[in-house]
Amino acid sequence: MVISLVKQVRKERPLIHNMTNTVVMNFTANGLLAFGGSPIMANAKQEAPDVTRLSQGLLLNIGTLHEDQVQAMILAGKTANEIGIPVVLDPVGAPATTYRSEVCRKILDEVQPTVIKGNAGELAHLVGMEVETKGVDSTGKGDLISIVKEVSEEYGTGAVCTGEKDVGCIEGDVFINETGHPLLGQITGSGCLLGSLLAAGLSVAGDTSDKILATLNYYGQAAERAASRPDVEGPGTFLPRFIDSLAAEVEHAG
Repeated sequence: MVISLVKQVRKERPLIHNMTNTVVMNFTANGLLAFGGSPIMANAKQEAPDVTRLSQGLLLNIGTLHEDQVQAMILAGKTANEIGIPVVLDPVGAPATTYRSEVCRKILDEVQPTVIKGNAGELAHLVGMEVETKGVDSTGKGDLISIVKEVSEEYGTGAVCTGEKDVGCIEGDVFINETGHPLLGQITGSGCLLGSLLAAGLSVAGDTSDKILATLNYYGQAAERAASRPDVEGPGTFLPRFIDSLAAEVEHAG
């Protein structure tokens, strides 16, 4: 499934509308291109719906919020729901401030995501469960299966909790991805990029659970291959090798 998904993404080159945070925009664009998708970033509310209509997937990432962007995200999300393209919501740092928490509620009141992707602390916060956090990062683990099940049921969506193991849930069915590498946690934006790749993977034909798991698996494999390179000495040398690995021929994927 991994090879067929990546080949299909590279054949179709889906245009993904990334409404994401300013810290990670360049990394997200380059990583999505390496995976096989095509990035576009438009945060103005005056054009967000029109850009979404041109796209095959939408990422809503609340990493660096401002009110105009929130309004644009809601307009884009509603448009995505109308035309039937996948929406990935990344509630970055949702437990960190009251404002972030309120924004998540506002988006979820008006937009139906295909998948909510976040760390344990972010997802737990959306359903009133407690997991220790520090800033926008989760420092606790919690019962990941219970967390994704609760999020999926409460919001009628897929849920993916990222971490040492990625745990997902679609309509009560739980799946686990064990690929990955600790160096992903030492570079800024690895989770944000994953949200964009999930939107690309979800844009092609196939079973939703299969597409999510295949994307997670390929992403983790790419990290493992990059980290195993003899010239990788830490996060600084890992990052460009990771982009290269995402762009590798998919025959190298398991």
